Amino acid sequence: MADSDGDYQADDASDDEFGDHQVTSSSRHDTRSRVRPDKNKKGNRKGAKAAWEDIQRSWDAVVEDADGTLTGAIEGRAEAEKRARLLKDTTPLQRGIIRHLVLVLDMSFAMLEKDMLPSRYELSMAYAAQFVREYFEQNPISQLAVIGMRDGVAVRISDMSGNPADHLEKLQGWVKQDPQGNPSLQNALEMCRGALFHTPSHGTREVVIVYGALMSSDPGDIHETISALITDRIRVSIVGLAAQVAICDELCSKTNEGDNSSYSVALHEEHFRDLLLAITTPPVTRTQEQSNASLLMMGFPSRTLAAGDSIHFCACHHRPTREGYACTRCGSRVCRLPAECPGCGLTLILSTHLARSYHHLFPLRNWVEVPWSEARKSRACYSCLTPFPEVPASSKGKGKEKGKEKAASALLSTLKGLSESGRYGCEVCGNHFCIDCDLFAHEVLHNCPGCQSDTRGQQVTNGSANGDSTAANGTGAQGNGAMEIDS
Repeated sequence: MADSDGDYQADDASDDEFGDHQVTSSSRHDTRSRVRPDKNKKGNRKGAKAAWEDIQRSWDAVVEDADGTLTGAIEGRAEAEKRARLLKDTTPLQRGIIRHLVLVLDMSFAMLEKDMLPSRYELSMAYAAQFVREYFEQNPISQLAVIGMRDGVAVRISDMSGNPADHLEKLQGWVKQDPQGNPSLQNALEMCRGALFHTPSHGTREVVIVYGALMSSDPGDIHETISALITDRIRVSIVGLAAQVAICDELCSKTNEGDNSSYSVALHEEHFRDLLLAITTPPVTRTQEQSNASLLMMGFPSRTLAAGDSIHFCACHHRPTREGYACTRCGSRVCRLPAECPGCGLTLILSTHLARSYHHLFPLRNWVEVPWSEARKSRACYSCLTPFPEVPASSKGKGKEKGKEKAASALLSTLKGLSESGRYGCEVCGNHFCIDCDLFAHEVLHNCPGCQSDTRGQQVTNGSANGDSTAANGTGAQGNGAMEIDS
């Protein structure tokens, strides 16, 4: 039995016969099967390997511990993930520590997609709340506003404010609402221009957009809006949740002086979170106008408590309160800091807020991995006193043990920044720390515990007062890089 597409093949035909009868279409009228030469027969390809014969399995690269478990491999990968977050450029650069940022969230129909669980919209709202907390943790004297895009218009979620509680409360009210309509980049950018129009010149003007759609429903020419953003010195950063969009790349490139690194597309949920939280670091100052030094008047009020049974009203929320901060210029009372005085417009902060913003200008240098050859100098972490792994004895082990050591070294080579000895050393004070203290010092403290507890600089100061210019060991403070402490 035959048809126009090919000849019928019996069920009991061999593989070779079936391979020799395949349909080819060399011309429009030639629809019959042609007999191929015997090139692909089994006897002619004995030396070649099939694709399925050369498979690299992920479980073949797993290294077992001496007791046969996988605890060491799992802990090593977890430690490498922690370490990867710290391996960033620590070059001191001039940055704008007083920031004015507008967060724009896509609330269109595209956010209903479930490629990021539970959905793009729910995940974006959850990460937006984390972004607000982290933003004010890293930039306590900055301000933020939140805008949404839905139904072809821009929706104002929260006004420009330095109070994270207000933004979180307003965001919580939009979590249960379903996204709908089309997004409009032009309308959102025009609203951002209006929100940043009255911001002072000493601060930065930034727009961060979480964009999940592949289109934009704009009422006019968006290129005119881009030109206006460049004139107003507003930087735009975009985190995309779908494919790369040409207008988004052009928008970020032109508003960041040709640098398109501010436009990224998230690959998965964790990558989306990392891209969004990376924007909490203040941007580098590029233009000459922003690099000029200028003085800014600020107030540092003290916390006061109402006397007796009296109650005061805060000028910022008009709510009754017993405690607050009085403006150092006009005496108006605000309930929390940092804030802008509602009466005279003076910026009110605490000294700790300035200290937390200062670490962006001079970040703590990355600690280096300590090899086994230098691991004998320490037995426990200098900060938390956690015992370090014992230094292995240099013995001529058997072939099986050598194979495990080679496999472990191969695993360490694939994990970037992971120390083989579990020790990470500060290049200034020379102390060794564990991975948890390394993470805590670089992300929270922003200071080295070993350098801060070093008293050699104080000894030099005391010795010079007594006529001695050297420390107890005969070494100056600047010779080993220790911090000098003013008397």
